[in-house]
Amino acid sequence: MTRLVTPGTARENEPSPVVDADSDLVRHAQDGDYAAFSRIVEKYQSRIYSLTLRITGTPADAEEVTQGTFLAVIENLSGFRGESRFSTWLYRVAANRALKAVRARDRRKEKPAEEDGEESFAAVALPEYVAPWTADPEILAGREETREILGRALDGLDGKHRAVFLLRDVEGLSTEETALALGLSVANVKVRLMRARLMLREALTRAFGDSAAALAIHDHDH
Repeated sequence: MTRLVTPGTARENEPSPVVDADSDLVRHAQDGDYAAFSRIVEKYQSRIYSLTLRITGTPADAEEVTQGTFLAVIENLSGFRGESRFSTWLYRVAANRALKAVRARDRRKEKPAEEDGEESFAAVALPEYVAPWTADPEILAGREETREILGRALDGLDGKHRAVFLLRDVEGLSTEETALALGLSVANVKVRLMRARLMLREALTRAFGDSAAALAIHDHDH
């Protein structure tokens, strides 16, 4: 029989347990089972490398960040309490280390540091080029040319917008998990994600849009 919880009781305010497919592996690894930790590395190593490569833009930095991420996991795994999915916690470690590597590289090159404050929807610039695509987007999505254009456009995003897009739209984290992984508010994640998606879509539109039917849009506030 289903047990009902009446309004006003303590149980209705208890947080729902986090469902995590990695919980058994993590528990064994926390108990010192090296084989369990090895399976975690095998499961996530390529994903973490791919994520950090996209954020940092260089294989050398991605390799260093990936190694540092799993070393950090070894050192801090005992402190993981399962309040989020293990993968969310892991992505947070990796993304933060990757962004730190980008900032350190920019400092060496004397580039101005990225501002990392809250953003609003009002600050999101309108696309400058709008046009109907010359082919079905599903057909274009399967082309190697499309992937190359998207890859270059993604590399052109700054680190903070690239990280949000990768975690949310590539790795499939929820908006809340992405916010947790990057230490941002949910609202800020939504704004950065919209900005990233608009910039990527505009890059594809410039490549595949019908120039004869294009509309030029000027954002007078920027």
